[in-house]
Amino acid sequence: MFPRRSLSWPITLGVVMIVLLVAILVGWVLLAVFGALSDRNLQGFYWILLSVGSAFLVFVLVGVIMYLTLTVKAFNLNRRQSNFIDSVTHELKSPIASLKLYLQTLTRHQVSDEERESFCRYMLEDVERLDQLINHLLDAARLERARIASELEDVELTDVLRQCAETTCLRYHVPADTVTLDVEPCVVHAARVDLDLIFRNLIDNAVKYAGSEPRVNVTLRMADDDRTVTRIADNGRGVPNELRRKIFGRFVRLGKELERDTPGTGLGLYIVRTLVSRLRGSVRVHDVKGGTGTMFEVQLPGRAAAVPTIQTKSILPPKEAEVA
Repeated sequence: MFPRRSLSWPITLGVVMIVLLVAILVGWVLLAVFGALSDRNLQGFYWILLSVGSAFLVFVLVGVIMYLTLTVKAFNLNRRQSNFIDSVTHELKSPIASLKLYLQTLTRHQVSDEERESFCRYMLEDVERLDQLINHLLDAARLERARIASELEDVELTDVLRQCAETTCLRYHVPADTVTLDVEPCVVHAARVDLDLIFRNLIDNAVKYAGSEPRVNVTLRMADDDRTVTRIADNGRGVPNELRRKIFGRFVRLGKELERDTPGTGLGLYIVRTLVSRLRGSVRVHDVKGGTGTMFEVQLPGRAAAVPTIQTKSILPPKEAEVA
């Protein structure tokens, strides 16, 4: 882990330098003006000196402001990268330690068939957790590659949302009706894998950060301006207003990394924002009306599909939902 550096020192230094430069600039102006008025013969020289000096000081002032801005950005990036290293280290160490413990138990002790089956199930969950982490890192690395025309197709957004919801419920071992869908058939021209990444990350976050009894509602509507509007709302603690723009940054996670009880790398919302922007869409964060939680609204260019409106209360058919 890297030490957390404070931003107070570079900010204070930058502010002091700016104040000093402004004071020097004002003093130079007053000196030049008074000197020019006292000596008519040197008036042209003083004005030249004033112009050159003022231009130089303005240049230095702009440089100091740029230095302060870049310093703050560098420290913020260092903090996010340190946060990212903490999270990845934790995400790697926890399942590896768990796998090691189960394997040592199986090799050194006699266990019943029921215990062996339970151990295998837990080890499979740890492997899936590692696989999810690696896929997340690979997804973020592939963002720099632009999609080619052959990869784009007309994708039924309803199917994508239903599959993402089902996958998320299976991953977190929650009932199928944890994620409810209220959708209209809409089509978006994009790479299906991009849409899957967008909504899988959003629905995954909604379930992960929801309340003790998670409830996630997904709605899909067609707007009047040929844009699909998808809203994903949860019943969690919500996101403070002042942090709603920051959460889309790379490696950003709220709070201290080692004090969290939820896995993650801080790349999910960065992937969402990058892909939505690439599709000429927008993503916003709102409060849930009439309750606690967060609602993410994604708008993408699209069109209505020529099939009847579908409204479901569960991601599974009735018989399967009853069994679940």
